[in-house]
Parts: sequence; C-alpha cells; structure tokens
Amino acid sequence: MDRTSLIAELNSRGLRDETMTGPLYKRLAMALTGLIQEGLLKPGASLPGERDMAEALQLGRVTVRTAYRDLMSSGALESRHGSGTFVSQKVERFEQPLWRLSSFSADMRSRGRSPAAKILSRVIGKPAPEEIFLLGIGIDEPVLRLDRLRLADGLPLAIERAVIPVKFLGEDAAGEGSLYDTLSEKGFRPVRAQQRLTAVTLDPSSAAILDVQPGAPALLIERVSRLEDQRVVEYTRSHYRGDAYDFVAELRIGEDL
Repeated sequence: MDRTSLIAELNSRGLRDETMTGPLYKRLAMALTGLIQEGLLKPGASLPGERDMAEALQLGRVTVRTAYRDLMSSGALESRHGSGTFVSQKVERFEQPLWRLSSFSADMRSRGRSPAAKILSRVIGKPAPEEIFLLGIGIDEPVLRLDRLRLADGLPLAIERAVIPVKFLGEDAAGEGSLYDTLSEKGFRPVRAQQRLTAVTLDPSSAAILDVQPGAPALLIERVSRLEDQRVVEYTRSHYRGDAYDFVAELRIGEDL
C-alpha cells in the first residue's frame, strides 16, 4: 500500500468522527491495527515518519508518536534505527525437542524449510584456555572458530559460534553448509551432546544481525558434542531468537516416586 492509499484508508475510518469515543491516538492505533489484520498493510511495510503522518492526517505529532509507541509495545510495529517504522515481520515459532541431537540444517529441512548459513567470521588459531578444557585438546592443537548467521527461507533465526578442532574438519572446511554433514562425511559424526539453555537479551550488534530490537529476548544454547569414542568434536554457543523458538522436553515421573 502506497502512502496516498494509506492516508486515504485511514481517513475513511473516521479518525475525526465526533461520535467515536476514546483519544485520537487510540483511534489511529486501532485503524492501523485493522489495516494490518486485513492484510492491507503487509509485514515489513514502511510507515510514514511521525511528522509526515501527522501532517497528512492533520493530527498532532504527539498523537502519531503515541499511537506508534502503542503498537510497538504490542509488537504490531517495530522501529529500525536509521530506517523508520515498519509493520513487524511475522515469525513462525519453531518447536525444538531437547532430547534429539540434530543440526540446524537437518532440522529446517525436516520442516520443509530451506536452510542457509552466512559466514560472519572464520578463523583458525590456537585454542583459548576454556576451549582446551572443554574440547580436551592440547594447547598447540589448532581450532576452527566459525561464526555464522543461520537462516531458514531467508529469515535470520540464530547466530551460531562454533569451535571445532581442525583435526576433525581440516583447514579447508568452508563452513557454508551443515557442519554435522561435513563431520559425518569425514568419519566424525557426533552421536551425543550436552546442552545448557539460558534466557538472555541481545546486545545491539547481535540484534542487528538477527534483525530484531536491541534487548530482544533470546535463548543462549551452549552445546558440547561428542563422538562415539567420547572425544569432544564441537563446542558451540548459539543465540536463538526468542520470538521464533520454543524448546520442549518430555518428562516422566521417576520410579522412586
């Protein structure tokens, strides 16, 4: 919907109808909500700035600002720094079982989604003290540190930071596809893992990469994966968008209860 059509549609919804009750900003917020629900304002659509909207509708700028803030609080709109105000993208929630070890790529393919990885950083170097302990390797054994943005159908869902001993992948590993598939091809298929989940908020840099607001909720997942012979093959820290993922686990009553 272009700007002219948007203004005409909003004016047709009786913003200045004296028979309507409630403050003007509420009427504007309700009118915009109606356009979103009816599909006339699509996810990702750009809205006029506060001043332009106020002038076009002959409303006070504070009225427009308050209406926008109301809709941002409800999640209907989002503000992108330096870009403006947009209709929020609708993100389908993914339910991920905690008892199944699978790669991001395999999980997305099983849902009929197209997985992709954008490399943010790729460095080979010596392991840090914490990595030596977690990976069970020597201080001079090189590791691949691979930071990637994981996407499904083009939608950014997670930032994945993996550390893998080079001896398992080789120095020429590109890191663009599934790491688990590459490890399996080289005979180092992970068979078990331990995960720790922590609720966090995203810093401005991570939020920008995931296309969400700074301070948005996320799940930090730390994973240590092992081979059949118990050697650690991977240590990964991933930030998953909190608005896109639900992690579930099946629980059973213990026999001693």
